[in-house]
Amino acid sequence: MENLLSKFLKVPWLILGITIIISAFLFMQMKENSEMETNLDKYMPQDHPAFVYSDQAEEWFGINDGIIVAIENENGIFNSQTLDTLKQLTKRLQKMEEIEKADVTSLYTADNIVGTENGMDVKAFYKRVPKSDEKLQTLRESVKNNEMIFGRLVSYNENVTVIIAEIKDDVFTQEFYEEILSLISAYETNDIKIHVAGRPIVEGTMALLGPADMKKMVPIVLLVITLVLFVMLRSVKSTLLTMSVVFFSTLWVFGLMALTGIPIYAVSTMIPVMLIAIGVADGIHLYSHLQLFLRKNPLATKKDASIDMIKNMWKPVAMTSITTAIGFVSLLTSQVYPIKYFGIFTAFGVLMAMVFSLVIIPAGLMIFGLPKVKAVKESDNFENNVAFGFAAKILKRGSISIIATAVIIVVSIVGMQKIWINSSFLDKFEKESDIVLTDQFINSHFGGTTNVNLVLDAQGKKDAFKNPQILKLVHKMQNKVENDLEVVGNSFTLTDYVNRMNKVMNADKEEFNVIPDSRNMIAQYLLLYEMSGDPENLNKVVDYDYEKLNVTFQLKSDNSKAINSVLDVIHEFEDDFEKQGITMKYAGSGYKGLVFTDLILEGQIMSLVLSLFIVIILLSLMFKNIKIGLIGAIPIIVTSLISFGIMGFLNIPLSTTSALLSSIAIGIGIDYAVHFIEQYRNNALKHDNKLLVAQKTMAHSGRAISYNAIVVITGFLVLLFSVFPPNRELGALVSLNMFTSFLGTVTVMLVLLYGSNVYFKKE
Repeated sequence: MENLLSKFLKVPWLILGITIIISAFLFMQMKENSEMETNLDKYMPQDHPAFVYSDQAEEWFGINDGIIVAIENENGIFNSQTLDTLKQLTKRLQKMEEIEKADVTSLYTADNIVGTENGMDVKAFYKRVPKSDEKLQTLRESVKNNEMIFGRLVSYNENVTVIIAEIKDDVFTQEFYEEILSLISAYETNDIKIHVAGRPIVEGTMALLGPADMKKMVPIVLLVITLVLFVMLRSVKSTLLTMSVVFFSTLWVFGLMALTGIPIYAVSTMIPVMLIAIGVADGIHLYSHLQLFLRKNPLATKKDASIDMIKNMWKPVAMTSITTAIGFVSLLTSQVYPIKYFGIFTAFGVLMAMVFSLVIIPAGLMIFGLPKVKAVKESDNFENNVAFGFAAKILKRGSISIIATAVIIVVSIVGMQKIWINSSFLDKFEKESDIVLTDQFINSHFGGTTNVNLVLDAQGKKDAFKNPQILKLVHKMQNKVENDLEVVGNSFTLTDYVNRMNKVMNADKEEFNVIPDSRNMIAQYLLLYEMSGDPENLNKVVDYDYEKLNVTFQLKSDNSKAINSVLDVIHEFEDDFEKQGITMKYAGSGYKGLVFTDLILEGQIMSLVLSLFIVIILLSLMFKNIKIGLIGAIPIIVTSLISFGIMGFLNIPLSTTSALLSSIAIGIGIDYAVHFIEQYRNNALKHDNKLLVAQKTMAHSGRAISYNAIVVITGFLVLLFSVFPPNRELGALVSLNMFTSFLGTVTVMLVLLYGSNVYFKKE
């Protein structure tokens, strides 16, 4: 091995040159082909049964997410200026290439079902903007008397009206998003304020903020870690070489993503921060060993020092990098694409950081020279004296560490019971951000910006949804969901059409605002509507043969608690519908978001179990002892429990971001155990005194892993400056994880190693 190292160290410029050339190629790929994924549906596995059915239902009923444009006038909307703005905006949206004309709904395009002397008529509320007070008042009364419009397209206080422009997932682009915002701003006046919300707007905002957040975070974390490294390594050359490792590894990750056509998801924007914080760990351990070597051998040559560093440190550096990568690779068990890709590419980055550390740092030492280190006798080394004293105190009070750990585990398990999963994409933004405030504004005036679609299927029974008994059951369910749950603002389906038609055909008497008892009457109403109105409107709620029905529930929140509460009430009617031969299934972005959260939880559990299992097996194989594998896993197991316990107590939900927590905790936290155990084993081969072995291990690896912990904690704390609250939560939790992993390694793991006599004969 020494001969191989000697040959390698003869060509340091060649090593750097090859690295730079490949990096330049990957940089060009990244510059030309990188793209941000803005479609949140693409975060989900398209072959999952729930998503396959939902996509089918979306085709049947034309279910698409809508851009909601709310026009507000505090003086009321029933004036010529506001109604003209509504008309002009509606027409402008209808002319956009990305929007089908028929998919734009507003008071200007809505059908008004009214009774006439000859039966029933369906007409527009207005085509020309009314000018006179009399005509404005007539329009106002028409809207107020139509429960299908009042409260749905016009707010009950009459100050806000909405335009809903439905779009298909594949047409939304950054340019389209910016065009919408530009269009909206052009129509605002002193009296008229315009708000825009909806899932596509959430996607567009996330696509804007994600890269901007990354651009802000990366320079901050680079600056912070560079400063911390310089303080620790006390050398500009050493600091810059170590930082070059994370620079190249991060560049290679994003270059490979671009080369393979993998888009950048919102969670991917954290990869640079991860790699910068994690990637310097190998350099810290290499330089820590180098400094100790040079203190004892101040006259050593560059070649001798480099060879000693690689010979003694390549194995623990490789082992820690592999175990860290395993922690991230375990995320492949998740069915959620952003988490899956985050895991594989972060693992690749960690392994590349290992390669660059073992290649670039020794090459840099040969080119730029060794760092200056003051020769110090081991007996006079203050750091060693502190480490020796700390190890002795920990071992003397070993029972306290064991008892404290047991208590922490029990408390953490209690906290874990309170964990919940959050499907909300809006919760990724600041509570005071424009997009959240706009969403709240629209929710306060209308049914809600989140839809859950219930699909009732009569399984081939033609005209089943002309049956009055079935329609009354549907209407009963709608009323119960709306009345029992504050989070539900509205619901809409075929029953609303039938109720309205029955009312207008009976002189607008409120007592007739119900489903008629006659099947023939219902069939006649629907035939009249198809003849006088736009029959395509019915396609949104029922299929051509009246075998499938779409019931849309509007919610004022998009989190999983709200959606689950709706499903719980709906399920109360499952038996009643089953007796009628009708099945229940769900569709739409709201429901898919809920399934998404279940996949997150499932992936989190599988990832945690798998990574723990693999890490224990790897440690056992590395150190040829199953007992060591179990002891080494103790700090990360305790750390994971603490993390989830704190999440439960602080009401921090599991999300696409926090789902990364366990893998990060295991992947990074195990590094401390590997370095510590490796050094403990090496010292045990040289000394018979267990206490001395523990003290020397603390002086060598304890020093290095404390530096490592400080750098990683500092790096992840930078996430506290992120614009996304979940990123800030993750930064704080990972920083806490790193501290608890480090503390667990130098306390309870040391006590267990010492007490196990694993490298000593039984005493």
